[in-house]
Amino acid sequence: MERASTSPGPRGRAWIASGAGMISMLGVAQICSWGTLYYAFPLIAEAMRAELGWSKDALYGAASLGLALSGIAAYPIGAAIDAGRGRMVMTLASLAAGALFVAWSQVSSLWALYVVFGGIGCLQAATLYDPAFAVVARRFGPLNARRAITQLTLWGGFASTVFVPLIQWLIDGFGWRGALVVLGATNIVLCAGLYYAAIDPARDHVEPAAGHAPERAEGAVREVMRMPVFWALALAFVAYATASSALTFHFYPLLIERGLTASGAVLVFSVIGPAQVAGRVVVWLLAGNAPVGRIGSLVVIAFPLSILGFAYAPPEILPLVLTAAVYGAANGMMTIVRGLSVPEMVSRKAYGAINGAITTPMRFVQALAPVAVAWLWTLGGSYDLAIAAILAATVLQAAGFWVAALMARRPAG
Repeated sequence: MERASTSPGPRGRAWIASGAGMISMLGVAQICSWGTLYYAFPLIAEAMRAELGWSKDALYGAASLGLALSGIAAYPIGAAIDAGRGRMVMTLASLAAGALFVAWSQVSSLWALYVVFGGIGCLQAATLYDPAFAVVARRFGPLNARRAITQLTLWGGFASTVFVPLIQWLIDGFGWRGALVVLGATNIVLCAGLYYAAIDPARDHVEPAAGHAPERAEGAVREVMRMPVFWALALAFVAYATASSALTFHFYPLLIERGLTASGAVLVFSVIGPAQVAGRVVVWLLAGNAPVGRIGSLVVIAFPLSILGFAYAPPEILPLVLTAAVYGAANGMMTIVRGLSVPEMVSRKAYGAINGAITTPMRFVQALAPVAVAWLWTLGGSYDLAIAAILAATVLQAAGFWVAALMARRPAG
């Protein structure tokens, strides 16, 4: 009589090794990574402010520091994944994130919070979409990664839907310190375990190039930095990051200033997450084989129109919900465009390093934009100046992407 085995059977091992198994496990891990490392902060920060009496500016300064450091970390992390270290990078980063969440649960001074969030920012660069996209591109090869990256963004789109109510429930039941311990355990057990199981370096698609991987990555980045399309695309994504970060951090008070009640503002805000998933599904089903330059050229039009809607639509639930749905869908589609633009419009070599070179300035403007909007609000006494600045950023985003798309369509030579 054979002894029962707790290890996966042949079918289980085959599924884990398959592309579908990899994307499913990465998808669940991305839900948990985004839910803990990104969406947790506003809820935890509000609970900390109520208990410790710290100002909102001081608390959000920690988030800005984390975003800035994530930008510094983006390039070396991308290069490490290009060198075949994706499993090590994402697994160890999740273990470290778990430890930092436990440390966060014990802070009683601002300096300790800033130290913890400096570390968390670096780990965001090692666990969220950019490293996951680089891992997928390495596994499937730049030419075959489109469908897998699209599927992965569908998973990640549910992070806020799952974790925002979960974190609030944990805070209500166990306090913010207890909630952070649970989030730390989530990173250690779920995220680290899933990244380790999903990423198999032996199955990576390796580029046929001579020399050491770091040298190939640096050479590829130097090469694309001589290409105007790279700079046009970088301009578009930096402008996108500026507008997106500014609006995300100030969306709720902006809606309140427009005249909505707190519950109405929450309702409008809650539409964005499901709309992001819907937008990604539309791309997956209807534009799966369309050139990413064509998709992005259409999507960028929605951003300035959405900002105009938030600024001038009647301060009523229905028009603002519809505007939020358009913005959310465009934001979801833009995630796919970002993931595919480098291999389809710039270069198929050294995805992680090239993407990291674009991500670095994006993270810096994401860190500065909320503070800049707060300063504009103080200067003008309302969000009027800030809305004008955000609108200008979305127009610059559209112009930059259109130029990049035109350049990418030009025949080589």
